[in-house]
Amino acid sequence: MDLNRRAFVLGLPAAAICSSLPVGPSLAQQAVSRSTYQAMYAPIEDDLYPIPGVDLSRIDPNYLRKVVPYQTSEEPGTIVVDPRNRYLYLVLRDGMAVRYGVGVGRSGFSWSGSAVIKDKQEWPDWYPPKEMFERQPELMEQMGELPGGPGMAGGPGNPLGARAMYLWQGNKDTLYRIHGTFEPWTIGTNVSSGCIRMINQDAIDLYNHTSLGAKVVVLGSSGTKKGQHSARAS
Repeated sequence: MDLNRRAFVLGLPAAAICSSLPVGPSLAQQAVSRSTYQAMYAPIEDDLYPIPGVDLSRIDPNYLRKVVPYQTSEEPGTIVVDPRNRYLYLVLRDGMAVRYGVGVGRSGFSWSGSAVIKDKQEWPDWYPPKEMFERQPELMEQMGELPGGPGMAGGPGNPLGARAMYLWQGNKDTLYRIHGTFEPWTIGTNVSSGCIRMINQDAIDLYNHTSLGAKVVVLGSSGTKKGQHSARAS
C-alpha cells in the first residue's frame, strides 16, 4: 500500500483533508464537511452484522477521522496512540497521519510502551482475563463456553465491536486490543480497562489499512514514548 496517496487510499475526499487545517470554513465548506462525515459514519449494511450509523451530535468533532500534519520519527504504517489527548495516529508519508479519536484506559488501567499487531479479527470473540472476572464476577453470567474458554461470541452485543487488533510484546500477548465499540459516545473519554476503543467505522478503516506486524507505540502520560509495560487487563 502506498501511504503517500492518502486521499485515494483512505477514501477521503479533498474536503475531508482540508477540514483538518486551521482555516475558518465558509458555510459551503461546513456543509461539505458535514456531508462528508455523515457518509463516513453512515450505517454499514453489508458486513457480517449491520453496524448502525453514528449520531455525530454526540461526539466532539475533534475526535472524528481526519488526515492531519503529524511529525514523528516513526515509519509510515506505524500506529501511535496518544492517551493523554485520546487520539490514535496512523503514520503516513510526507509528515502526515490519519488521526482517529479513541477511548482509553480509565484511572489505574493506563499503560505505555511499544507492541506489534500479531493478530487481526473481524467480529472477534471476547475472552475477559481472569483479573477482570475477579473484579467483576457478575461478568461470568454473560459468558458462554467458547473454544478458548469462558467468553462472549462476536456480534453486536460484544464489547470488542466489529474489529479487533491484538497487541503483543515479543512472544507475550499484552491482553490489550485496539477494537471497535457500539458506544461511540464514549470516544474521547477515559473509559476502558486499558484497551483502545474506536468508533466501529474507524476501527474498520484502520483494520483495512494496517498489516500484521505493524508497530504500535502508546505514549506515556507526558505525551512521550516510554519503556515497555506488560498489560494486566483488557
